[in-house]
Amino acid sequence: MKNFVSIAALTATVATVPAVTNAAELTIATVNNGHMITMQQLAPEFLERYPNITLNWVTFNEGELREQVTADITEGGGQFDVMTIGMYEAPIWGERGWLAPLNFSAEYEQNDLLPAIRDGLSHEGTLYAAPFYGESSMIMYRSDLMRDAGITLGSNPNWDEVIAAAEAMTDRDNGVYGICLRGKPGWGDNMAFLTTMANSFGAQLFDENWRPTLESDEWRDAVSLYIDTLTKYGPPGSEGNSFNEILSLFNEGRCGMWIDATIAASFITDPDQSSVADDVAFAQAPSGVTNKGANWLWAWALAVPAGSNATVEATTFIEWATSQAYIELVGEKRGWGQVPTGTRQSTYRNANFQDAALFADAELNAILSADPTDSTLNPSPYVGVQFASIPEFADIGGYMGQQMTAALRGDLSIDEALANAQAYADAAMQEAGYY
Repeated sequence: MKNFVSIAALTATVATVPAVTNAAELTIATVNNGHMITMQQLAPEFLERYPNITLNWVTFNEGELREQVTADITEGGGQFDVMTIGMYEAPIWGERGWLAPLNFSAEYEQNDLLPAIRDGLSHEGTLYAAPFYGESSMIMYRSDLMRDAGITLGSNPNWDEVIAAAEAMTDRDNGVYGICLRGKPGWGDNMAFLTTMANSFGAQLFDENWRPTLESDEWRDAVSLYIDTLTKYGPPGSEGNSFNEILSLFNEGRCGMWIDATIAASFITDPDQSSVADDVAFAQAPSGVTNKGANWLWAWALAVPAGSNATVEATTFIEWATSQAYIELVGEKRGWGQVPTGTRQSTYRNANFQDAALFADAELNAILSADPTDSTLNPSPYVGVQFASIPEFADIGGYMGQQMTAALRGDLSIDEALANAQAYADAAMQEAGYY
């Protein structure tokens, strides 16, 4: 549901950004998670410096956000001046001229951005979206439940070890589930996890000739294990769970393990949000026959549509919101364990952050290990870990996500779901002229 909020100026900013003299009203499309909500709450710091600028926030869940910004930019709607997009959209839309290049001041220190994140938001060396936070995926687990079950999970477990731990920690009588995973359909929801899981089993989206490979034994093995694991050890209603739903379950103490975005670590270790904050530990995403592509790479980033009438003002806001100074502001105001992570090398060198964020090393290791140019066991023609960086993928991945959710609900067999996805992808790739 849309939520429009206009924020008035209150206090002084900490960032140095380009001079803006024109009055402008910026409409910002963003996602409804904790870090983005913090950005809205701290925006008066920006508005104090730029009293001629007004910020109107339009907040969506992840699925709605992707639908709304994609529709707006492809149709030239001009509804937004700042869009929250990801590593999938930024290079494709930048190449098509749909986004304004981001030309920041020297004080922004663009080279401080983690190279994999910066490159994933660029096209031919030009930055088209600035990362607000970056992430990979990893295992987050209850160390107390693991200890009580007599199990030790290493830093780089395989799927057999994860399943054994999930079984040992499951206590349905007391509402504790061994593992919580995304089941809600979407190329950025259940498929973000499932594609990385399939990668670890040796699967891939397309072969070297761009033909879909979704009925392979590797895909079948991964999806079968996913559904079997969630059915036996996951919470009821998993087919409706995305990030926010599982975050609530974990913070309530109802998940033994959760494999998802590293950014979640700052929320589940916050005693103000989590009832289990003192009993959380971390490990790398599980491997199958390989650890290639086992953990995703993503950034939620801010971009300016080329059709905006306030590109200078919008760029100024983005520079403030993604600067090192903004990270320091969050650290000072909210605590260093709550800063947006996964974007800047300087964050991980900061002693305050290292002291506050017990997840820092695990998160950075996950991000650095994800290689979008080499994410599958066998050679693939595409760039991307949990997605293929081609325009057709969003439609294909969205349809595949629906089929996987139907299989999780029991409406389709796994073979039927994969066959449907294969046929759909084959038709889409042929129509696009790949073969």
